[in-house]
Amino acid sequence: MLPSVTSIFSRLRLKQLRLLIALGEQGSLVKAAEHVAISQPGATKALQEIETILGAPLFTRTNRGLEPNDLGYCAIRYARLIQTDLTHLRDEMIGILQGHGGRLSVGVIMGAVPFVTKALSRLLDKQPALSVKIVEDTSAQLLTLLDDGRIDLAICRTSISRHPDSYDSLDICDETLAVVASPKHPMAHCEKLSLKDLSDSRWVVYSANMPMRLLLEREFHEAGLRFPTYLVETTSALATLTLLQQNPSFVALLSNDVAHFFTHFSLTTRLPLILYGRSDPYQLITRRGTTLSPVAKLFTEVLANTENPFL
Repeated sequence: MLPSVTSIFSRLRLKQLRLLIALGEQGSLVKAAEHVAISQPGATKALQEIETILGAPLFTRTNRGLEPNDLGYCAIRYARLIQTDLTHLRDEMIGILQGHGGRLSVGVIMGAVPFVTKALSRLLDKQPALSVKIVEDTSAQLLTLLDDGRIDLAICRTSISRHPDSYDSLDICDETLAVVASPKHPMAHCEKLSLKDLSDSRWVVYSANMPMRLLLEREFHEAGLRFPTYLVETTSALATLTLLQQNPSFVALLSNDVAHFFTHFSLTTRLPLILYGRSDPYQLITRRGTTLSPVAKLFTEVLANTENPFL
């Protein structure tokens, strides 16, 4: 049985994590010891302590040196994450001391990207030396990153979570959907279309059980049509755009904001198809009980006062 988090936290030292990272990079106890400036006996003892603290062997001894096992690869990966977090800690402290405001990490679903990037641009006008990390993913993945402390806040939806009460959320923007295609699509110049006209098309959509996908499935069901069998599933706006450019017969379901953005630059055309359903609104989400940094609080204020760029 693995030790408790409290036990690991109280016994594990940062120098031991440095040794883990060096072992992953060097594959040799001798070279790893040189890298972290300790003796070979000291490195041997430190590795034994690490394995005792974590409650499991992490390496296999071979003729070529030390080979991480599955648990070893896992431990090395998290040691690197801790090292990265400490680097970010130092960078943020330097930024705060210099009056720059530090670092902000924001998660966002694809449909909210135009809205969020406008707010971030306004924030950077106020804090020009601020470091910003934007993570685009599904709501499910973003909530996992929020739970793990990898992002400060997320613009997504709690409706997909089994534990929505774990979060503080604020509705910030409604989402409407649009069907888009390449400007070369055979029906690009039609005045009016129905789902039946596109039922045999290959659709580019979100994965199953995602809100946008569920809405499209309901639209087909209520129209008395079988949901298309041949799909391309992606959460990437770039992948969607590239697929539409390379396959003029494809169609895609996008948020209205993203569709406006693509169409504004003549990358896609919006097909004249009316969808009657609406997705849940985007939400500004933080982990309940978490205290936001000053820069994260400032961003939430800027976000609340930002108008949708495509309304």
